[in-house]
Amino acid sequence: MSAVSNVRPAPDAILTDIADYVIDHRIDNSAAYQTARYCFNDALGCAFEALEYPECTRFLGPVVPETSTRLGARVPGTNLELDPASAAFNLGTMIRWLDSNDCFLAAERGHPSDNLGAILTTADFLSRRRSAAGKPPLTMREVLVAQIKAYEIQGGIGIENSFTRIGCDHAALIRVASAAVISHMLGGNREQIIGAVSNAWADGLTLKAYRQAPNVGSRKNWAGGDATSRGVQLALLAMKGDITIPSVMTARKFGFYEALYKGQTFTFQRPYGSYVMENILFKFVPADMLTQTAVECALKLHPLVKDRIAAIEGIIIRSQEAMIGINDKTGPLHNPADRDHCAQYVVAVALLFGRLISPDLEDEFASNPEIDQLREKIRIAEEPRYSRDFYDPEKRSSANALEIKFRDGGENLSIEIEYPLGHPRRRAECLPVIEEKFRTNLARRFSRERVENILQLCNNHELFEKTPVNSFMDLLVM
Repeated sequence: MSAVSNVRPAPDAILTDIADYVIDHRIDNSAAYQTARYCFNDALGCAFEALEYPECTRFLGPVVPETSTRLGARVPGTNLELDPASAAFNLGTMIRWLDSNDCFLAAERGHPSDNLGAILTTADFLSRRRSAAGKPPLTMREVLVAQIKAYEIQGGIGIENSFTRIGCDHAALIRVASAAVISHMLGGNREQIIGAVSNAWADGLTLKAYRQAPNVGSRKNWAGGDATSRGVQLALLAMKGDITIPSVMTARKFGFYEALYKGQTFTFQRPYGSYVMENILFKFVPADMLTQTAVECALKLHPLVKDRIAAIEGIIIRSQEAMIGINDKTGPLHNPADRDHCAQYVVAVALLFGRLISPDLEDEFASNPEIDQLREKIRIAEEPRYSRDFYDPEKRSSANALEIKFRDGGENLSIEIEYPLGHPRRRAECLPVIEEKFRTNLARRFSRERVENILQLCNNHELFEKTPVNSFMDLLVM
């Protein structure tokens, strides 16, 4: 056996491409910034709603109870002041808890706003310390830039590279994206950013078992917070010195591709820009992104079936392969995280009650026997055209159709929706819904006067971008 060369290679191209993008790429697309602000507002609103659920708040706070960090990062909607890694976990967990934040559909689906857990809290941490030292704080414009770039890294890699196919989760992409933009935010140079990103890849892949039946549980809700927090940790470590693993992806036997990705290498559809932000999907109901059009179909049919539920013989959901692999569940559902990823459950609730809101996923509501009785009548079948259009870069649809058959001789019902309400093709229709969702969620935590002050700032793009991060965060603490 020949000796292995110990000559350190140049960093892998995927590492340098990410670093060069974060440092050098200038985002000039005004639409990307406008969409980023809507995504920012929506993610904050999702976080505020999550604070109403003790199942979420029990995970919040410092790692060591009853400790705080002087001039630390504030956690919106709370009175917590923490180190940036802990704050990132807190906010990231809040944003993701109710499965209502934005999403990007690709070979590896994900929720890029998970990265805001790291971006906003680190920006606040740095701004408070800069202000205390008499230096200018970061502005919300810089938060939007980091947000657009984190979305692009996570989503851009996921467009053609699936971790789900090998049984693993997309959390690695959150970790990589957060490590990249946070190390730059901390003032890291090219080598330090490459170091942070290389270690994010070295952390490897996470099993997807906690998102799939029969093991779905609360980790599905806090995994995004965990990944974005780890990105902050790796960025902070990179600032201490050279920790780069140059061939972390391509090293023989021990590199990411050979050890974890079945010997295949990533492929890329396009260079990094602002494509992901421009094509982000908003959610209007707290269910998996792949079932949004199925729920919308059910909501449209509710007025026609609400008085005929007992006469329903069967329901067929025609869908894409991606949705079926995650959301087609039979048998008992054990918790809210299990229910929001069950197409039969969310469709049954929408048909029965003409709505789907977060409390509808809780144990007490789910004990209604009508839901399981209707759920047992629902079957899911793949429609090949939907699967093709899901991956078509010119369409990126997420189609579902419902067919309802009655046993009383009544006319059967059917409906198809290709693009969910939050899709870019329906952006004008979607934005008023997203704005009202934000207002509603703000009102869960703040007085009417504070809500109006926050809305006035968040809806004025020019003023929003100029606002110092710490001043903005002062509006959001309890």
